[in-house]
Amino acid sequence: MQPEPQSPAGAVLEARGLVKRFGAVTAVAGVSLEVHAGRVVAILGPSGSGKSTLLRCLNFLEVPDRGDVRFEGGVVRARDRELDALRARVGMVFQQFNLFPHLRVWENVALAPRVVRGLSRSSARALAGGLLERVGLADKADAHPAQLSGGQQQRAAIARALAMEPAALLFDEPTSALDPELTGEVLAVMRTLAGEGRTMVVVTHEVAFARAVAHEVLFMDAGLVVERGAPSRVIDAPSSERAQRFFGR
Repeated sequence: MQPEPQSPAGAVLEARGLVKRFGAVTAVAGVSLEVHAGRVVAILGPSGSGKSTLLRCLNFLEVPDRGDVRFEGGVVRARDRELDALRARVGMVFQQFNLFPHLRVWENVALAPRVVRGLSRSSARALAGGLLERVGLADKADAHPAQLSGGQQQRAAIARALAMEPAALLFDEPTSALDPELTGEVLAVMRTLAGEGRTMVVVTHEVAFARAVAHEVLFMDAGLVVERGAPSRVIDAPSSERAQRFFGR
């Protein structure tokens, strides 16, 4: 039986008993979690354990087969209006950067604030400029994505997610497509966000990052949460044989 989290009031984002199947394969098998304001939750585990599917269920990029997702106390349903409201407040940073190649970097960042929040072009550009400066890309505002390194593109994608002033940020293996040098620059931005008190859920293989930044670690295997708790316990002193093998590599 997988461990259940405690349920104090005031979670920004919750999952209750989430199940997601793909044909005969159960990718997520009844997972629950709570993410509170200003907290960082890291989800670790082997490839194919259901980590990314769980994350995608939190903002309905994958519609759960069973269970509830709650945002700021309200249950989210798979209805267009509710999903638009959820995605406007819960930012997502993907493995692949998903920037629009025909738009300049600042235009990628400014697009959602203009379309969804109704900002003027000048206001959206000023917002984008400030966010690009925060992620170290002020000098790349007028470049196109193809002119950026992978690490720069991912930092631009983080700026784009921040442009909607999200209540929570979801990161799906944000460094998996990067070499070690570029990984470091992206993790540095994420560390800064965590230090600012951003609410974050991070699916990652970067164990050192999770140990240093996360308030809670979930270790998943075969669609289940096998262990959860503080990084010092789950990473450094896991109780399950499966987690011991994973972290002992």
